[in-house]
Amino acid sequence: MSKREYIGRIIVTLSLLMVTACTVGPDYIRPTPVAVMPATFRELAGWKEAHPRDGVPGEKWWEIYRDPLLNTLEEQVTVSNLTVAAAEAQFRQARAAGQGAKAGYFPTVSVGASASRSQRSGNLGAVPGAGATTSDFLLPLDLTWEIDLWGKIRRSVEAGGAQAQASAADLAAVTLSSQAELAGDYFLLRTLDAQKRLLDDTAEVYRKSLELTNNRYAAGVAARSDILLAESQLKSAMAQALDTGVQRAGLEHAIGLLTGKAAADFSLPAMPLPLVTSPPSIPVGLPSELLERRPDIAGGERRMAAANAQIGVATAAWYPTVKLSASAGLEASGISRWLNWPSRLWAVGPGVSETLFDGGARRAQNEQLRAAYDGTVANYRQTVLSGFKEVEDNLAALRILAEEARVQNEAVIAAEQSVTIISNQYKAGTVGYLNVIVLQASELSSERAAMDILGRRMTASVLLVKALGGGWVLREPRPEGR
Repeated sequence: MSKREYIGRIIVTLSLLMVTACTVGPDYIRPTPVAVMPATFRELAGWKEAHPRDGVPGEKWWEIYRDPLLNTLEEQVTVSNLTVAAAEAQFRQARAAGQGAKAGYFPTVSVGASASRSQRSGNLGAVPGAGATTSDFLLPLDLTWEIDLWGKIRRSVEAGGAQAQASAADLAAVTLSSQAELAGDYFLLRTLDAQKRLLDDTAEVYRKSLELTNNRYAAGVAARSDILLAESQLKSAMAQALDTGVQRAGLEHAIGLLTGKAAADFSLPAMPLPLVTSPPSIPVGLPSELLERRPDIAGGERRMAAANAQIGVATAAWYPTVKLSASAGLEASGISRWLNWPSRLWAVGPGVSETLFDGGARRAQNEQLRAAYDGTVANYRQTVLSGFKEVEDNLAALRILAEEARVQNEAVIAAEQSVTIISNQYKAGTVGYLNVIVLQASELSSERAAMDILGRRMTASVLLVKALGGGWVLREPRPEGR
């Protein structure tokens, strides 16, 4: 048989093997996320949008708050946040691993060169060349190609691609979490600025009350105890104003960290949140849409696909491995003849190997991967249920806090009117200063409570956007554009 006929038969045989190749292991079918998919969110029954809008918040979801400073800070998260940078590096690692799996489709080709000089033993008797010294110069080119008959490589590529998509979703989830945390901290900081301004204004009112009390004491119509009460009230308001600085500093440092800045190099100007502010309307949609809008849910689904593909990789280990090996090169006993045409050599042929006994290692590996797949299914379903819960929680929070804000604002109005009436009575000498102190303290408490509720409403709206997945869409990011 000639060399050409031999190689031709090998090619025909390999072609037939490729045609009859199959992919072992279970094909991926997306499991149901929950036993019964709810038709709508329960809390939507009490959810009233002031200005309904179609669709969901865009990719830059924070722009719905119409705050230029917040927009600037949020843009820095994707550029400078180190937690996001670490997640982006993990995504690139997963993507590279997926691309590396595709290398199995192609043969491995290697080349090398070697030179050696050796002497055979002289005690070999009548063996030809006994005691001779020889030289060997070798320049080989080797090719090895594993034929993917059972889909092992295809399943590996499938798993790698799914892992890369899961890592892309993880990056989106980390980014969304950091952005939401920044927005929440930002609104809490602005709420503290509003409380600081309220306390400063209140201290100024208390200072005027102290002056009035001093004048009344000088005129002999007020007791010394009224002056002490007025001074105590003033100092207490001043102390509360100073105390807001502690919380504000912590929030300011947290925002600096989220934007990749050192605490010493980052500051935000005071910008009180107006009491008339209200959260923007946020379209919620259906529970089924949440499966496509939340990156953590999409990441869990992709991990199920990757785990399912790994079962196929393990299943392929039960079948024979077929490899094609080929080598060619030049070999001679002298360097002067090394690169001559007569020094050529070649070899080609397939090889088949099968593991007959491994002590149950393949079975254990298969069972391990099936258990891992079951774990990813459970985690996926838990993530879906957690997503539903977070949406319901924040819908309830916004609904209840809106009603609480309405009632609290009425309480503020009533407290303001009470203070006005009691102050006039005190000036007329019909009540003592203690009555004024009590009502003024009640007014301040009501106003601070109203501001606290506003801050909680803004934070709940941010958490609702996060629970809905922000403006994320299912696609791989482009880290090279960072």
